[in-house]
Parts: sequence; structure tokens; C-alpha cells
Amino acid sequence: MYQNLSDNKQVFKEGMRDGIPIALGYLAVSFSLGIAAKNAGLSAFQGFLASILTNASAGEYAGFTVIATMATYLEMFLVILIANSRYLIMSCALSQRMHPDTPWYHRLLIGFDITDELFAITIARPGYLNPFYTYGAMLVTMPCWSIGTALGIIAGNLLSVSLVSAFSVALYGMFLAVIIPPAHQNKTIGLFVLISFVASYIANYLPYVCNLSDATRIILLTVILASVAAILFPIKQEEKAHNEQ
Repeated sequence: MYQNLSDNKQVFKEGMRDGIPIALGYLAVSFSLGIAAKNAGLSAFQGFLASILTNASAGEYAGFTVIATMATYLEMFLVILIANSRYLIMSCALSQRMHPDTPWYHRLLIGFDITDELFAITIARPGYLNPFYTYGAMLVTMPCWSIGTALGIIAGNLLSVSLVSAFSVALYGMFLAVIIPPAHQNKTIGLFVLISFVASYIANYLPYVCNLSDATRIILLTVILASVAAILFPIKQEEKAHNEQ
């Protein structure tokens, strides 16, 4: 399997080609993420390292947020685990599309950098998945994501406080872009997005709950609201297929 070097080289180039538009988007988004990393006290090198090891916008932003609140390692681990839990499902889906003889190291390398965008272009290819396609996409996307984060931190250190605050608004735009499309397609998601806003505000004033750290409140609200939504409004297979069309 994957012994034809010419075919692997061609597939690798196709992955690079399809990864270029994603890489450009990553560069812009991660620049805004770098502002959050700067506010959490990270250096440009630390931000670069965080992004090269954790290529996930929501997970990294959650991590930078709890770092800024001086949360414990356990709280940071749980927050990032919850924020990135969807990648476990994506990994399972990709594993079912791989040839049974695919070596374990190919599976590990692909699993290291599963993002929403890379998953989408990889899973859309017909037949068994060739790991070299994903490697080509990773080669152009990972550096842009990491460099963008470092550049955001550098810019945050050079710019005035008012400009840094202005750039920080871009993060809210990034998350609006994440939640609005699925909320538009599924009213239940939109409802629970609004509920999460209200619940987060109320949690700041509830007895006992308000004394918990920000990271712990995020963990509790995420688990509770996600569990309630899953129990009361499970997504049926037909509805899931319709949403993916």
C-alpha cells in the first residue's frame, strides 16, 4: 500500500493545492488568535509552539482564556478536551475510510492534525484515503496557522492598548462565523447558543457557582447544556444527512 512513489507525489501535490486556500484563511484567523495569546501573557515563540502542537481555533482560544485566568493544568486540560471533542468523531470517520493495511504511523500522523477544514477536503475524496493527500495539505496549513499566531502576538506587543483591543474584536467575529451557519440551519442549535449566553451571564452571580473559576464554569456549562440538548433534541440520521447536503 502507498508504494507507488509517482502516485503518492501527485496526491501530495493535490493536497498542497487544496490546502492553499485553507492556509490563507488560517493565517488571518490565527493572527486574531495571537492577540488572545498575547493577552494571556504568551511570547511569540510560545504562541507558535502552541499552534503547531494544537491546530484548533476553539481549543486554543479556550486554552488561552483559561491561561489568562490563571487556571490549573487540570482545568485547562478539561476545557481543551471538551472544545476539541468533535475531532474524536472525525478521527473515527477517517479511520473507516482508510485501507485496512494502512500502517499505524500514517493513522497517528493524520490524527495529529485533524481540523474541520482538512477533514472536509480529505473525507470528500473518493475511495480509500491516501495519507499523502493530507500530508500535502498539512504542509501548507500548519505553518500558516502557527506563523499567524506568532505574528498576532508580535503585533500585540508593538501596537497600543487601544489597537490591541480593536483587534480583539476580530475574535468575536471569528466565533460568530463559526456559530451562525449551523444555528441558521438548525433552530435548536441557535436556541442553545442563546441559552449559553444567558446561562454564562447568570453563572457569574449564582451563589457558590460564582465562586468557581472561569474555566470550571465553562466546563460545567458546556457539559450540562450539551447533555440537555443531546437528550431533548437528538439529531436523527435523516436530519443529519439533510444538513450535510
